Amino acid sequence: METHLKLYTQQTVNHLFFSQKGERKFGDTMMFFTLKKPWYEQLADMDCRYVILGVPEDVGIRANRGRPGADTAWQAALKTILNQQDNQFNKGSQLALLGHLGFADEIARAHISPQTDPKDLHSIISTIDDVLSTVVRKIVELGKTPIVIGGGHNNAYGILKGCSEALGKPINALNIDAHTDLRPTGYRHSGNGFLYAFEENYLDKYFCFGLHENYTLQTNLNFISAHKDRIRYNTFEEMRIRRSKKVMTEATLALAFVATDNYGLEIDCDAIEMVPSSALTPSGFTPQTARRLVHVFSQNKNATYLHICEAAPDPQNADEMMAVGKLLSYLVSDFVRKG
Repeated sequence: METHLKLYTQQTVNHLFFSQKGERKFGDTMMFFTLKKPWYEQLADMDCRYVILGVPEDVGIRANRGRPGADTAWQAALKTILNQQDNQFNKGSQLALLGHLGFADEIARAHISPQTDPKDLHSIISTIDDVLSTVVRKIVELGKTPIVIGGGHNNAYGILKGCSEALGKPINALNIDAHTDLRPTGYRHSGNGFLYAFEENYLDKYFCFGLHENYTLQTNLNFISAHKDRIRYNTFEEMRIRRSKKVMTEATLALAFVATDNYGLEIDCDAIEMVPSSALTPSGFTPQTARRLVHVFSQNKNATYLHICEAAPDPQNADEMMAVGKLLSYLVSDFVRKG
C-alpha cells in the first residue's frame, strides 16, 4: 500500500495556489502530512473530519470500453480545491489532504492500447481495489470521512469494501448516475463495482438516482426487480422529461431508503450535463441540480463517504480543466458544508 500512496506534504502543493494579502485559501488552512511517520498515525492526531484522496486512473473505464481520460480529474480538482477561499462559509481546517494513489508501474507493464483485451486489465483493477480498500478502511477506522476523487466507477467497490471492513458490516450507497453499474461479467471494470460489492456483502441497500432509460440494460432492471427490498431506482426521464416525479421529492425518498444506516454518496459525472466524462451526456442533471442533490444527501449523520468519479477533462485544454476542477470543488464543498 505504501508504495502506491503518494503522500502530500505542504511543500508538495505549494506551487498550486497563491494567496494574496488579506486572504486565506484552503491551501493555507488544510491539514497536511509529513514523511516522518506513518500517515495513519498522523491522521489519528488530526482534528479534522474529512480526508481527501485522489485516484487518477482510467483502467476500469478502459476495461469497460468507455472513453479514457478519467486520470486527469484529480489534477483539475486538486488545484481548485486548494484555491478555494477559507471564510465563514468554508473551512479548510475540516479537511486533511492525504495524497493520491498511483499505479504507473502496473499500467506500464500492461502496455495498454485500444487492442488490449479488457479481461487482461482485471489484475490491475484488482490491485487498485486492494490498495484503495486498505486506505479507506484505515481512514474510516479513525472516525474520518473519506472524499475520493478521480478515476472510474470501478473504485466504488474498493471504497465500499474498505468502509464495510472498518465498520464490521455492509453499508448502503446512493448513486447519482446514468447507469446502474450492475453489469454482470467475469472480470472487474467500471460497470460492475456495485454488483461485486453487493454479491460479496459489502453493499446492503443501493439506490440508483437518475438512471437514463436509454442506457439501462434490461438484465439490470430484472436484477433490481429480483432484489427490490435492497435495490431501488428512479430515472432521469421520470423527473426531468415526463415530469411524473419531482426531483426533491425523489431525493427525500432515496435518502430515507439508504440513511437508516451508514451510506456512501456516489457522483458519476456521466449524469451531469456536458461534463467531459467517460460517457459524456448532452442531457443530464444541470450542475446546479447536482450540487443541490449533494447538499441534501450529505446532511444525514450516517453519510460515510463521498466519491466523485468518471470526469475526464482534456489536460491540454486549460479552460476545460478549470471548469471541471471548479465543478468538482463545488461538489466537495457542498458535501462538507452543513446546514
